[in-house]
Formats: sequence, C-alpha cells, structure tokens
Amino acid sequence: MNTQRIPSIELSAADGMTKLVFEKLTARIGRVPNMPRAMAQSPATLEAWMSLLEALATGVLSKRLAAEIALATAGINHCQYCASSHTVLSKFAGLNEAQIYNAIEGMVDDSKDAAAINFAKAVVEKRGRIDDNDFKLVSDAGFTSGEISEIVAHVVLNIFTNYFNLVARTDIDWPQISVTV
Repeated sequence: MNTQRIPSIELSAADGMTKLVFEKLTARIGRVPNMPRAMAQSPATLEAWMSLLEALATGVLSKRLAAEIALATAGINHCQYCASSHTVLSKFAGLNEAQIYNAIEGMVDDSKDAAAINFAKAVVEKRGRIDDNDFKLVSDAGFTSGEISEIVAHVVLNIFTNYFNLVARTDIDWPQISVTV
C-alpha cells in the first residue's frame, strides 16, 4: 500500500477559511473527506477547489450531467479516489449503480448527455485541443456556448481533483471502486 504523500490535517487544526470550508462540507455531506483535508495543507488550494465547486453548483448544467462528467473524468484519468467518491455522491444526482459504472467508462443513456460526455472526454484526452468536429457535435446536440463553457469548467474541476489525488495518493475514505478504464 502506498502512503499518502500530502497528509490530511486534523479537523481540530482547522481555522479561518479552512474551518469555514470544513463546516460547509459537513453541512453538505455530513463529514470532511480526506481530499479536502489534504488540500487544506494549502488553504488557497482548498479555497480554490471549494469556490469552483460552489460556482458550478449554481450553473445551468444538471446535477446528473455534472456527476456523469466527474465519473467519466475519473475513469479517463484512472483516479480511484474520485471514482470512489463520485460513485457515492452521484447517487444524490439520481444515478443508479449501472449508470454510475457506465459513466466511469464514458457511456450514458441520454443522447444529449452522451454528446456532452463525448465532448468532455475529447477535452480531457486532447488536453483542450479539440477539433472543429468535437465542437460541432456538442453544439449540434443542442448545447449553448454557455453550457459548453460549463462542461469545460466541470472537466477542469475534475482534472484538478483527479491530479491532486493522484499526486497526494489520498487515502480513499469512501467505498472503494476500482478504475479499469
């Protein structure tokens, strides 16, 4: 087993903005998971993550699509921590077990959401250097420029957490999911 590289801070050590973020997380999901506790080694990193998370929560994309993007990104980046956490959290967005596992593999039922997931996958795999056809497919599926911008923002949020957890080797404190994509 690998040792977590960036240690999680103790909840009792939180103060200032870190304490505020921890209180928000406790109110939202009932606890403070290891990832934000490790991010708290840099309060600026923790605040950046929470700010983007909260801003996107007020966006126009559905919670379901946001969850599918998170799962697909975790699958592409082979991030077990994120796949595990989003497996639990995606249930709050209405996804069932089969839909969750399919989303980790980049497959979703709804054809419009599938266009968004394929676009998100292209953004991740091509590191943002999508081609005109990638953009045309998501546009032709009915996504507006604002919605496309939010898809990119969700991809960025999830790449941020994927990479953070891969670098930190964050101990998984969720029911563990194996990412084989």
